[in-house]
Amino acid sequence: MWRLVCLVIGYAFGLLQTGYIIGRINGIDIRSVGSKNAGTTNTLRSLGAKAGAITLVGDAFKCIFAIVICRLIFKNSQADCLLLVSLYAGLGAMLGHNFPFYLKFKGGKGIACTAGLILSFGLVPTLIGIVVFFSTFFITHYVSLGSLILYTVMMILTVICGQMGLLGLSGAMLYEAYIIVFIMMVMAFIRHKDNIKRLVEGTERKTYIKKKGEIGEM
Repeated sequence: MWRLVCLVIGYAFGLLQTGYIIGRINGIDIRSVGSKNAGTTNTLRSLGAKAGAITLVGDAFKCIFAIVICRLIFKNSQADCLLLVSLYAGLGAMLGHNFPFYLKFKGGKGIACTAGLILSFGLVPTLIGIVVFFSTFFITHYVSLGSLILYTVMMILTVICGQMGLLGLSGAMLYEAYIIVFIMMVMAFIRHKDNIKRLVEGTERKTYIKKKGEIGEM
């Protein structure tokens, strides 16, 4: 039952579509311009660095808030598996972000939500995530590739840490954590299927950070 509660709470927070709201404030439906996606990257490219930064922070923190609330609710009854509580809340937030019912299930791709999930796990995972994403981005200038590599590394590190006993879970609960992270990774790859196709074809757009925070593309 607690799993469902965490998913529902996460989904409710995920429905707060920061990019869509910022777009409406600027007089557009962000899903009708650029890549027609309601996430950070399209907001960044369509409305500029400030709007992109606000969207990133908003989408990351809605996931963090969902996780914090679920952990507070279940800190006593599920004290031995709070990591799972966090993962279910994070998964719910990604589902709400990617598939908001009131926007005909057309949302973002969940990367900013993932950033919030990683932030909620502390400094070391956050630093690893920053290094993985930005090293990939600054070498290739592909936001999508950085995101997909981040998910892949997150899956690998989850299994490594789990097998080393660093996650505080064992038995069925440990494999349950693996499954949740795997679902997140698969969902990210599915949401990026068009990006993957363009990467293979060599037609994916590159993003460059210019002086004074301007965004350029090729």
